[in-house]
Amino acid sequence: MFKKYISDLKTEFRGYNGKSLAKDLMAGLTVAAVALPLALAFGVSSGADAAAGMVTAIVAGIVIAILGGASYQISGPTGAMAAILLSVSAQYGVSGVLMAGFLSGVILIVAALCKVGKLVSYLPSPVITGFTSGIAIIIALGQIDNFFGTKSVGENAIQKIISYFNGEGSFAPNWWAVMFGVLVMVIMIVYPKKWNAVVPSSLVGIIVALVVNMIAFPDGVVAEVGDIPRSLVTKDSLIVNGFDFSNITQLIMPAVSVAALGMIESLLCGASAGKMKGERLDAQRELIAQGIGNMVIPLLGGVPATAAIARTSVAIKSGGQTRLVSVVHSIVLILSMFLLGGVMSRIPLAALAGVLMVTAFRMNEWHAIKSIFGKKFKSSILQYLITMVATVVFDLTVAIVIGVVAAMLVFIVKSCELKVIVSDIDERRLQGGKYSDKLKSCKVVYLSGPLFFGTQEKLIGSISELSEAKQIILSMRGVPTVDDISLGELESLYKQLKEQGTQIMFCGVQEAVSEMMERADFRKRIGEENFYWDAVAAINALETAE
Repeated sequence: MFKKYISDLKTEFRGYNGKSLAKDLMAGLTVAAVALPLALAFGVSSGADAAAGMVTAIVAGIVIAILGGASYQISGPTGAMAAILLSVSAQYGVSGVLMAGFLSGVILIVAALCKVGKLVSYLPSPVITGFTSGIAIIIALGQIDNFFGTKSVGENAIQKIISYFNGEGSFAPNWWAVMFGVLVMVIMIVYPKKWNAVVPSSLVGIIVALVVNMIAFPDGVVAEVGDIPRSLVTKDSLIVNGFDFSNITQLIMPAVSVAALGMIESLLCGASAGKMKGERLDAQRELIAQGIGNMVIPLLGGVPATAAIARTSVAIKSGGQTRLVSVVHSIVLILSMFLLGGVMSRIPLAALAGVLMVTAFRMNEWHAIKSIFGKKFKSSILQYLITMVATVVFDLTVAIVIGVVAAMLVFIVKSCELKVIVSDIDERRLQGGKYSDKLKSCKVVYLSGPLFFGTQEKLIGSISELSEAKQIILSMRGVPTVDDISLGELESLYKQLKEQGTQIMFCGVQEAVSEMMERADFRKRIGEENFYWDAVAAINALETAE
């Protein structure tokens, strides 16, 4: 793996020159402009603080990028991760978040060595889309307090909403906070897309809100980000406070959720961005990089990170050439922390909430959702809705499991469906073009799907309704499998109809089905003379029979 890493680095920087460096510098500056407001917002929304978000973006941008599985990935705090961490913070505090992050790093490395990353490719797209929508809902619900300046109580978003109505919380809006939130949202919505490539709308919204707050309210009328330490080691870091093993067993499942999200987001981001860049992601190396990064980040006080598709796509579209783009973006964030920390401390939390509200809306895969509901794919709709609801009600790992199980059940039900089509003889398929009067009551029954104990009743019921037919031809070319139980029922039906004067013939029997019939002595008891290659041969045999 190390040799391949060195080989990939040589390929990545082959022919690297001043022009390439200039492109990386510009792309890094652009990505930093996008990452700055999101790092602050996701740091706060994760239950930690803005400084933790900055540390995460800085460290992830350097450590994970240098060790990563591709030249284009930009990692940092994300909305999906913040949504999970908020519930962890509510139960175990910031120290619990950092410990869960460290453990998730260990889990990611183990997963990489076991090549678990391949399992991500088996996740159905409706499940991933539903999970993304569920996370978007959690992010939006989690920002109600900051947006309205209210107070709620609870370990997750739903409990906090309920607390407004059961008296535990207090929903008394601070209209100045609402004003800041709405101001940022309006700016992000009406901001021209062509300008967004130069200066992101979220950064403009934050700057406007900051200027208004500093000029109009020097003493402050809303909750603000607060003091941002000019240090890459926060007061909550594991280096400062040490490892707290008191809740280690309770933190294992949250750590698994964080690791699972990190794996899913990073690999899906890599697959999507890889198509844009024309470069394939080394999944195993990427997970090891994410694991190492998430072990280092909490040591300095940052929250868990993962690859971010928004920042990664900006890096590619801005002309980024190598992984130095991510390093440059981190350096710019470091300068911002040390030079602008005092100014950034006056950013209203409601303004960050406005950024996250719009981000939550935009992170939905609307084209995929439109396709799922527009084309009325019932199975996909079911998978999407179940995963979305499970994500909001439970956590990531439970939601993914529920979504995948739902997808498997839908697939099994659809795969086990037996289609039975009854038809008269099609004269156009006969050599002579016509058939005699004795075949006027003949019916051809076309079967498609597996024939087993769960579908046999449909076949038997369909054939039983053909009371006037004197000859029945079962076309089984679309039957891939049968079981002994259904063959037993079919034999009983054959004997019953034979006593009534109705003849059944079989055609187009697949090899696997034929072998099962021979093992069960079905063909022997029915008689080889009743089996034909296709329906035409069976019809011709009936035509010539005395």
